[in-house]
Amino acid sequence: MICAVRRLALIINPVAGGGRPARALPDVLAALRTRGLEHRFEYTKSLEHARELALEAAANGEVAVAFGGDGLIGAVAGALKHSDGVVGVLPGGRGNDLCRALGIPRRPVAACAILASGVERRLDLGDAGGRTFAGIASCGFDSVVNQIANETRGVRGSPVYALALLRALPRWESAHFEVTFDDGRARGFTGYSVAAANSKQFGGGMLLAPDASLTDGLLDVVIIEDMPKLRFLRLAPTVFSGRHVRQRGVDVLRGREVHISASESFVLYADGEAIAELPVTVRVLPGAVRMIVPA
Repeated sequence: MICAVRRLALIINPVAGGGRPARALPDVLAALRTRGLEHRFEYTKSLEHARELALEAAANGEVAVAFGGDGLIGAVAGALKHSDGVVGVLPGGRGNDLCRALGIPRRPVAACAILASGVERRLDLGDAGGRTFAGIASCGFDSVVNQIANETRGVRGSPVYALALLRALPRWESAHFEVTFDDGRARGFTGYSVAAANSKQFGGGMLLAPDASLTDGLLDVVIIEDMPKLRFLRLAPTVFSGRHVRQRGVDVLRGREVHISASESFVLYADGEAIAELPVTVRVLPGAVRMIVPA
């Protein structure tokens, strides 16, 4: 439904995206005033602090607006899952992949229009070992790439992931993975990675799971098997169009819950954050959060 009046509590990560939210805040506040939206804001000290602020906003009858990266959105949405709390989004991170998937403008001031005129929809979330995420949880080669990307300074958006991939690939050695679904299906393989996708994309626009939906109650589990590094490097650019899923060595399976283990002690990353260690069970939480999206 469309809300006639919305009161907003902006939860801001001031260092996301190289400080983008802090720089954009004056213009965002002006845009909210122009649209007649009652608002206040607080800076986060950590993701746990962001969860506390989200719960406080919901208790006050306010929309908890995550103004930062995908990790902040996942934390705020996770705090309000299975409740009447409402989540709003203003893009301020490096990749802003959930905004891309939802059609929310990637300029914060433009995205204020969605907070004013958007509709509330119930969206799925993912859960990995008790940690909630909104987008894609992945491990294996992706674990190494995410770690390098998070340690890289001075590069923004999808280029940081491309740079991290080039740095990680020469030292990469394929691992063995086991994936088991709650309906009994099992798959073992040697290769690069496993990803459990609630949304279509990650890494600043990479369509890793082009057919994934935020409302279907399923995870798209993307498996990338072993292949020569040169072929993998040639395959990588096709992720931006989603054409990689038609290539040999890439499979997509669907399910509500998947258990992932590996021969190496990988960390599972989701929404740009390290959220669990393998082995781990990842499951979908259907319709878990109310979020303001474009009408």
